[in-house]
Amino acid sequence: MLLAVPRVQSPAQTSEDWQQRVRDEVKDHHLKEALTIIDERLTSAPEDLEGHGWRGRLLAWTNRWPEGEAEYRLVLEKSPDDTEMLAGLADVLLWQKKYDESLQVLDHARANAPRDPEILIRRARVLVLLNRASEARAQYRETLDLNPEDRDAKAALVALASEARYELRVENDTDFFSYTNSAETQRVTLSSRWNQRWSTVFSTNIYQRFGQNAGNFVASAAFHFTNQDSLSAGGAVANQQTVAPTKEAFFEYGHGFRLENHWVPGLESSYQQHWLWYRGAQVFTVSTTNIVYLPQGWTYTLAVIGSRTVFTGYLPDWVPSGWTKLGFPLHRRLTGNIFYAVGSENFSQVDQIGRLATHTYGGGLRYQFAEHQDITGYVSQQDRSHDQTETSFGLGYGIRF
Repeated sequence: MLLAVPRVQSPAQTSEDWQQRVRDEVKDHHLKEALTIIDERLTSAPEDLEGHGWRGRLLAWTNRWPEGEAEYRLVLEKSPDDTEMLAGLADVLLWQKKYDESLQVLDHARANAPRDPEILIRRARVLVLLNRASEARAQYRETLDLNPEDRDAKAALVALASEARYELRVENDTDFFSYTNSAETQRVTLSSRWNQRWSTVFSTNIYQRFGQNAGNFVASAAFHFTNQDSLSAGGAVANQQTVAPTKEAFFEYGHGFRLENHWVPGLESSYQQHWLWYRGAQVFTVSTTNIVYLPQGWTYTLAVIGSRTVFTGYLPDWVPSGWTKLGFPLHRRLTGNIFYAVGSENFSQVDQIGRLATHTYGGGLRYQFAEHQDITGYVSQQDRSHDQTETSFGLGYGIRF
């Protein structure tokens, strides 16, 4: 009687077999099944670096970034110059927003493979995220020297070339009231981004309201201590009158979130405090603003504001208000928005006598007619208590250089 003897495979054949099965599952987008195969392989061969490398890739692709990072580092302890593993580790660090660490890993990889375009293009992208634009441009050019047809590098260089350090805006607002004469405001604003950490904004406003003229100067500075976090503060001064604050002070903290979600890929949230001093009145506001980034260039903004007002002869009073805005693309160079605001006010100024309840509806457009220039416009209608209305129009021009 003859017995069938199982065929014994060599270790190399066994390794090739499981890796091919993994590749097949990945090709069919069965990442969970591929990870199961790898886990089985590592159970029988826990020191298999190929297995750990594959496990790191799959954990990273399924958004299990800290676990994927650990697998990559385990492989690199035994094989520190493996450029494929270094690239994978750099990616998973990038996705965790550890940009400085990602750049260090890519510097190591570039030292071992100075002409590898995959390493160079990754390094350029990280430099962009670190706001090191000149170094990123040099890295993209080096990539094109190796591969003149690299479309990603060409597109990135065009995008970097379009970035500007300064923006100058000139705007005019006109308000028509149902109970008094119209009013106008002119505004000139210069925004500057000095480096990856510091930026400033200076503006001046000229008011013609209710038979009075007013002018103020506003200055603020922001410190971007990470790519997602910033803190800004500033103030304003104006001449003595009753239609605009004579002094202002404010600060704001903002944080950005990158969300691994198809419907909401990003979110920005900020907290502000603002002090305003009028002749005969003081106003203090606290507010939070949240911008939700949606697919295909849509955005949704929601702001909630609480205001505390003190004026001569009356007790302090808190009143709420808020606004919301939906932004959307209309054409390659044209975007639009619609907004709604509601609130109670008690500033006791010329156009805000006593307590008011308001509802405001409006919309706006922005048209970028040149690479560094755009025009903006809006119209709004405010319905107030006491059967009063206000209709506002605004037009602005911006240039970046």
